[in-house]
Amino acid sequence: MSISSVSPAAAVYRSTIGAKSKEGKKVPDIKRFSHPRRLRSSTTTATMGKMESTGPVVKDLILIGGGHSHVHVLKNFGMNKMPGVRVTLVAKEVSTPYSGMLPGHIAGHYSWKECHVDLRPLCTFAGHRLIHDEAISIDTVNKRVILKNRPPIPYDALSIDIGITPASGIQGAANFTTPVKPIYGFGARWEALLQRVLTTSTKTRVVVVGGGAGGVELALAMQHRLHAELEKAGQPSDRASFTLVTRGKLVPTHASGTRTTFLNIFKSRGIEVIEGDGVQTVTRESVELTSGRKLPAEECIWCTEAAPQAWPGQAGLETEKGFIKVSAALESTSHPGVFAAGDIASVVGHPRPKAGVFAVRQGPPLADNLRLYLLGKPLLDFTPQKNFLGLISTGSKHAIASWGNVSFGGDSTAGALLWSWKDRIDRKWMEKYQVMPVMQTPVPDVAEVALAAGPATIAALQAVPMRCGGCGAKVGASVLSRVMSRLTIPTHPAVDVGLDQPDDAAVITVPPGKVAVHTVDFFRSFVDDPYIFGQVAVVHALGDCWAMGAEPHAVLAIAQVPYGLESQVEEDLYQMMAGATSVLAEIGCALAGGHSCEGAELALGFAVHGVADRDKLMQKGGMKAGQVLILTKPIGTGTLFAADMRAKAEGQWVSAALDSMRKSSAVGAQLLVEHGATSCTDVTGFGLLGHLVEMCKGSNLAAVLDIDAIPILEGAEECLKLGITSSLQPANVRLSRAVANQEEVSSNPRYPLIYDPQTAGGLLAAVPRERVDALVEALRSSGYPATCVIGETFAHLPKAASDPSQLVYVQDEKHKFSASGESDVPVAPINADSCTTGDCPMPPKKKEMFTSS
Repeated sequence: MSISSVSPAAAVYRSTIGAKSKEGKKVPDIKRFSHPRRLRSSTTTATMGKMESTGPVVKDLILIGGGHSHVHVLKNFGMNKMPGVRVTLVAKEVSTPYSGMLPGHIAGHYSWKECHVDLRPLCTFAGHRLIHDEAISIDTVNKRVILKNRPPIPYDALSIDIGITPASGIQGAANFTTPVKPIYGFGARWEALLQRVLTTSTKTRVVVVGGGAGGVELALAMQHRLHAELEKAGQPSDRASFTLVTRGKLVPTHASGTRTTFLNIFKSRGIEVIEGDGVQTVTRESVELTSGRKLPAEECIWCTEAAPQAWPGQAGLETEKGFIKVSAALESTSHPGVFAAGDIASVVGHPRPKAGVFAVRQGPPLADNLRLYLLGKPLLDFTPQKNFLGLISTGSKHAIASWGNVSFGGDSTAGALLWSWKDRIDRKWMEKYQVMPVMQTPVPDVAEVALAAGPATIAALQAVPMRCGGCGAKVGASVLSRVMSRLTIPTHPAVDVGLDQPDDAAVITVPPGKVAVHTVDFFRSFVDDPYIFGQVAVVHALGDCWAMGAEPHAVLAIAQVPYGLESQVEEDLYQMMAGATSVLAEIGCALAGGHSCEGAELALGFAVHGVADRDKLMQKGGMKAGQVLILTKPIGTGTLFAADMRAKAEGQWVSAALDSMRKSSAVGAQLLVEHGATSCTDVTGFGLLGHLVEMCKGSNLAAVLDIDAIPILEGAEECLKLGITSSLQPANVRLSRAVANQEEVSSNPRYPLIYDPQTAGGLLAAVPRERVDALVEALRSSGYPATCVIGETFAHLPKAASDPSQLVYVQDEKHKFSASGESDVPVAPINADSCTTGDCPMPPKKKEMFTSS
């Protein structure tokens, strides 16, 4: 794909009114709807930020890749939903770059966010599923997408819009160049190169290979940025020199005047251009050309014609030079129901350059044909225009216009005006996918796609409202049997009777000298990906067991899946349990049995059985004065996912949070026991402060919490600034009565996060001071990089406390605990008064002694 910018607004869709189908029949135009655009305020409710469900799923549309064409399809299917169709985007990266603005980003004119479409909020707005993983193949026989890190997912219709990779074949290119393709990673590669240049004291010689519009734009953009950064650092600009090498002529697909103008610009900026000479070999220190000339080079940027990814052809799709062959309707020539667009597609009869303009313009016809295919209707042919307006930037805020044989602009007033025009076009395109309208779509009695699927499907869907309760709500035996046969069930030697020999109940042996530890947890899904939800749910449920210092031996699952067609119920249950069993297998815990049922939404829980040495149990009431408090995971999941519901959280924030939530605490708990931790709890729904207060009350101690030291998930503070908090936050904030210095510290922007409810949070533990450094180092090196010391414990109330219940002093840089210190008032033991507040951690029998008359 060329990274030069074109005008998406100039796109012409030539296959709408009165178009003919592939069979030659006239097809009426697909209805289009216009909707008023307006910004969503930060106080918008969750339902306004996300498209509502359109009933049971009849068909699955899978989009592989977040390219320019698919970005349009995602929004189109969000604004004009097809009831009964579930859209799932499979994306290796959650942010997709807009190629037209990449040179401007490299030159320093745009921030990273300004030139990337965040796919997560777009999918959330539209009500689509987002699977953050890489597709590595497709099973065209069973119609499944094969993913790199998880089980395959089924499709009824499939569209592929993936990037291309650097062309190989040049000796040394793979090891000693910085490739521009795939574009989504070039920004990071460029920043690394920039730092290498700025941190050396010697001259850096950069060779750019590729004379198309992309190579030309990048060479000028990089020189512009490097000179600006060197000047800012007080270094001479001649510390970096540039040479551009091209096998043919410069910008060969554009007007001859464009080449002439660029040659003049390169000359004026001191960049050597070598035309008609290709690259033979690349080494660490040089680039050797086919002519025999050797160019010294510390850095080599590879911007030649790229190659397609191999897996579509290997999967059996018909290809042309590796690119997926598609008809004028953008459907595979070999596999009906499989579509392709963008760089990966080769349209039969309409060869076009790999330029972003064509990917952008394929979006509308692709969306229309996907709808037609799902409805079983004839497809529409699309004829792309042959000529397009190219607005090619020159590094500085100037551009050259190229249309057919006409070319003008450059480093002139006209060039500055062209760049301003290009800037407006690019920003307008980006705004379409960064600012979402508020939509409400009525749900018909029977979805049109269900009507097209036939009487059996209609009958199955009409039976959904009449689903039985009680045992009649169980998932059918045949569905359950098929799911279990697809799963790899983890086992444990302590399980005497489990799923390997099903019975009415599981039988588990408790090893001699051990005590049994039991806990249970259950909640509804907060993400639209059942596999990820299964992983998070089991980590969350096991957290209580790990916090006690126990080893989980077995779990019983309680799974609820949404009503729907039998095939969809089966797939949802399988994906959810596959996610859960992947974690259980990793830690060596058995799935010993469970119960499944149908309900209004996806939900999952587990009853956990673990064992521990009695004398090594870590209990909430085991803290001792003078110990140090540590936390193993960052906090902020509550506000982040509240923002995600409103399409306000960035994709990279949510992905990082899910990675943290899926991280098992098994190794962390073991390290805590080994390093002498005496008290521990997992930080979950009551928030960090709530769980710390439980530990303080159980131990009759006070604590200092250092708010500046608490690890925070990326994006959590930004979500708070938008005024977005979890629905449980107000209940948690009631515990502010336990903070001795609430009035002075509440203005800290991080303060609300100590009340933020967590899902699958980290372990909060009290550790002997003399062992904390070794423990923190061990935890960080074992996969818990956010582990921090966040406070310490005291036998007496803070001097700032005005009430015996104020057990915690929250310090920050402006309000140090040392300024007031510890009082001489010991923390009072739990009594009847504190036990009636709902915060009493005492066993029921002891509580009854206090409250009985």
